[in-house]
Amino acid sequence: MGYASLQECITDLHKHGHLVRIDKEVNPHLEMAAIHRRVYQAEGPAVYFAHVKGSPFPAVSNLFGTLERSHFMFRDTLESVKKLVHLRGNPMVALNDPIGYAGTPFLAWSSLPKRVRSGPVLQNTTQVHQLPQIKSWPMDGGPFITLPQVYTEDVDHPGVMKGNLGMYRIQLGGNEYKWNDEAGLHYQIHRGIGVHQTKAHRKGEPLKVSVFVGGSPAHNLAAVMPLPEGISELTFAGALGNRRFRYTKRNGYVISTDADFVITGMVYPQDNKPEGPFGDHLGYYSLRHPFPVMHVENVYYREGAIWPFTVVGRPPQEDTSFGELIHEITGDVVPQEIPGLHEVHAVDASGVHPLLLAIGSERYTPYYENQPPQELLTIANSILGFGQMSLAKYLWIAARGDSTALDTHDIKGFFGHMLERVDWTRDLHFHTNTTIDTLDYSGSGLNKGSKVVIAAVGAKKRSLATELPEDLDLPDGFGEPRIVMPGIMVIQGAVYNSEDTGEQQIGKLCEVLYQRGLTTPDNWPLIIIADDSQFTAKNERNFLWVTFTRSNPSHDIHGINSFIDHKHWGCTGPLVIDARQKPHHAPPLEEDPEIEKRVNELGKKGGPLHNII
Repeated sequence: MGYASLQECITDLHKHGHLVRIDKEVNPHLEMAAIHRRVYQAEGPAVYFAHVKGSPFPAVSNLFGTLERSHFMFRDTLESVKKLVHLRGNPMVALNDPIGYAGTPFLAWSSLPKRVRSGPVLQNTTQVHQLPQIKSWPMDGGPFITLPQVYTEDVDHPGVMKGNLGMYRIQLGGNEYKWNDEAGLHYQIHRGIGVHQTKAHRKGEPLKVSVFVGGSPAHNLAAVMPLPEGISELTFAGALGNRRFRYTKRNGYVISTDADFVITGMVYPQDNKPEGPFGDHLGYYSLRHPFPVMHVENVYYREGAIWPFTVVGRPPQEDTSFGELIHEITGDVVPQEIPGLHEVHAVDASGVHPLLLAIGSERYTPYYENQPPQELLTIANSILGFGQMSLAKYLWIAARGDSTALDTHDIKGFFGHMLERVDWTRDLHFHTNTTIDTLDYSGSGLNKGSKVVIAAVGAKKRSLATELPEDLDLPDGFGEPRIVMPGIMVIQGAVYNSEDTGEQQIGKLCEVLYQRGLTTPDNWPLIIIADDSQFTAKNERNFLWVTFTRSNPSHDIHGINSFIDHKHWGCTGPLVIDARQKPHHAPPLEEDPEIEKRVNELGKKGGPLHNII
């Protein structure tokens, strides 16, 4: 739909039963976020908060909480936008289906950003303290903007067609920030804004930053879309929103005139302050680190402005639904870019970046018995060099020729296929001292960690056990073995105090298991060590979250009867991943029980969330 404002979208959602209104005053300190989480978990509607304590502005959340609601908001444009993205990723498809793609180039042309003289958002100004001060988790360092559209330009190539619109969290207060005058600008490694900042600061110039909040929901999605070359975020926003992205200039800043709020400010060279902590999408806090300071110049808002927000945390959250919509739109763009790749799945339950599952071709030579992976390794290197996938820690890749029924979204089936075929003496390929997700604290420092590629091809080598060994005798500090899925056992380990003692503990465990007969990966190719084996084995989500967010491949992968041969590490027995919490890890997110009780009251009979939560 061509929503000219967020208010138009909210009215449309409410009219069609996709939105619930809360008229009682709600506290932005933890309570609004808790309400959002509960409604999202119940697959409920968008939530309109009419009265936000301490602010004159209402707020809305959970706009993208279900794929059904996203389909509704973009019901007139979604299919044509899919074709646009597909065509940009693979121009040859138009030759095979000229009628189906006939209007697609015109869609891009008709969706170009439109410069205007002024707009509704420039009607009023306010200060940061008047905005809803939403704090999502108890240990957060202050209130944050969680649905910002952060706009910057390249100082060497200015103009909106080469500008960057990204979603990078903004800390509005707390820590050492000067109230109303400063805000924290957090962005992760490999982001477009970082290139713009580096170029500006190398010239000794400040970077102009515009933060748009609200406007058409298409603008939010544009800020997080991994777009093919040739489609700017603003053009995509115009195509998806069925309304050209309208902008103007004010004091040298680009202003989204359809936005509900616009905050403008400068980022000066070498001007950093501690930002965070912040409860993030891996399910842990990202801790305090120096990040750029945005010196606020103006805060604009339109009449009837509404403050949109979201809440992140351990998946699934609303950003999971964002991801589903993005995948639906982009489809097979990534496989088109990497020859031989059939599909790749960034696993949401593991926090997205920690774990990738992929299927590729193995065509380099005619197949022969015990052939090692060849083309799969070339494909794996391409995956780990492609956009945000370069932040992955674990990449498991299988060959399509071994099973045409293989599906990366069938987690149990995929791991079963891999573990039936993997050879731990040859199929582990490590990348050490490299970059990982800024939000991942399992590594050796901020943005620092390792990766491992696990590539398996060929015929089935073993059958996977489904019952625990009767005579499993574990050393002191280890116990409570449980089955996660066929071939994967989790063992509860002693508290991890330091790297030295952790290594000694795992070394002793591997030695004892070898003596107990686990000399080959047959039956149990993978063993996980966790703080709580019952929790880890309870369901697939827990296994994925614990195993891949709490381990750093180079440090935490061990093996029974391990060896190093010409710098290649492997093992002849089962692989062991130490997924215990380490002292340097960030703490996991925990909800405030008292806040949850208040939310429960809203769900009782007569409350606004009755029959929703």
